Amino acid sequence: MSAESRPLLVLVGPPGTGKTSVGRVLAERLGVDLRDTDADIEGRAGKPISEIFVDEGEPHFRALERKAVDDALRNHEGVLSLGGGAVVDPATRELLGDHQVVFLSVGLSEAVRRVGLGVSRPLLLGNVRGRLKALMDERDPLYREVATAVVDTDDRTPDEIADEVTKVAGL
Repeated sequence: MSAESRPLLVLVGPPGTGKTSVGRVLAERLGVDLRDTDADIEGRAGKPISEIFVDEGEPHFRALERKAVDDALRNHEGVLSLGGGAVVDPATRELLGDHQVVFLSVGLSEAVRRVGLGVSRPLLLGNVRGRLKALMDERDPLYREVATAVVDTDDRTPDEIADEVTKVAGL
């Protein structure tokens, strides 16, 4: 893999951090494309992630996700946004090892406000606040493990977050 084929930046974080919104702002500013691995997975599978979880289960989804991340890391030159749970898979974390990864962090109250209580995210069904807290607690160390920088997103607009990401990433 040549340096030219690597993403400029990989964004990770839990639901509600604004990975897609911030990614769009960054991609526009940098004159590159935004690639979202969740969108890649849905496109390849021909159905929403929530249906993949119901029809084939989380292990199958994580395998699809690992392949999508690997492909994007090899072939995308712009800004890359990963699904909130991508870091759960050890092999996916290993793939991120030599990439510039920014963890967009968010507090629980802000995350709940952003994702809403009527979401169709498969791992947040039921008690959204409780499930989101559990996911954030479980995944926070994993996001930090892969991150080369951490940017807090609470009470900030996508433009403000993108400003800081650009600074910490040296872009």
